[in-house]
Amino acid sequence: MTTTVTKPPADAVDPPPKRTRGPKSARAGGQLHAGPIAYVILALFTVGSLFPLVWTAIAASRDNSRLAQSPPPFWFGSGLLDKLEVAWKDANLGEAFLNTTLVAGISAVTIVVLSTVAGFAFAKLRFRGRSALMLIVIGTMMVPPQLSVIPLYMMVAKLDWTDQLQAVIFPSLVSAFGVFFMRQYLLQALPDEIIEAARVDGASSWRVVWHVVFPAARPAMAVLGMLTFVQTWNDFLWPFLVLTQMGNPTVQVAIAGLGRGYTPDQSLIMAGALLGTLPLLLVFAIFGKQIVGGIMQGAVKG
Repeated sequence: MTTTVTKPPADAVDPPPKRTRGPKSARAGGQLHAGPIAYVILALFTVGSLFPLVWTAIAASRDNSRLAQSPPPFWFGSGLLDKLEVAWKDANLGEAFLNTTLVAGISAVTIVVLSTVAGFAFAKLRFRGRSALMLIVIGTMMVPPQLSVIPLYMMVAKLDWTDQLQAVIFPSLVSAFGVFFMRQYLLQALPDEIIEAARVDGASSWRVVWHVVFPAARPAMAVLGMLTFVQTWNDFLWPFLVLTQMGNPTVQVAIAGLGRGYTPDQSLIMAGALLGTLPLLLVFAIFGKQIVGGIMQGAVKG
């Protein structure tokens, strides 16, 4: 017995799709490539971002008479190293750097640890009043920090902490922004199944925090630590109120005492500002890759 196979008509068969060779950015799995316009825009933003730092160095290398001329100088002079040396000695920046590093380091570590623990509690633990407490934490971010200066100064004076570093350290040990930041990160980056598996294995809450939460939150902790360190390093108002230049100054308080006189020495002030900025640039140069990677990792997980 033979079977006959009938072929479908030619117009009933769909022709094979044509393969179009599009740009690499449109292919699956391809990478986006920037065009010349993107490079021009990025170059403009880079120049605009670096201009204040470059101008600070140029102004520090000149004197007041040259800075007062029009147009101002747009290239370096020969007195940069001399001005940096004078600013270092007059402002006692060596001690100021040590004090600021201590204050910023302690504040960054405590804020990162406490914010991570509190963020984990608000994100993954179920307890009564959780939403109300989170709203209160967020509400404190809306209060201007200038409103707390007078009562905080009264407390510091009553504790006899004026002109001591603990007057700057203790008010900066916690951060509402840090708690909110870590909560939002852990909501997406830490699955509930991992926590449940750790509890099934008999892990306590503190062991879960140490072995599960901290490793999962490491990218966000690096970002928060860097932001806190920079903010504390650049803080001026509160340290200026409770510290003195001759006692235990921070960098910003020490720089504020430069160039005093009937005619302030602008180049000396710029030299001090340049010295105060260099440690932050060094920190970002060392840890910038990890910080940017943490931000991108958090963005992908979010």
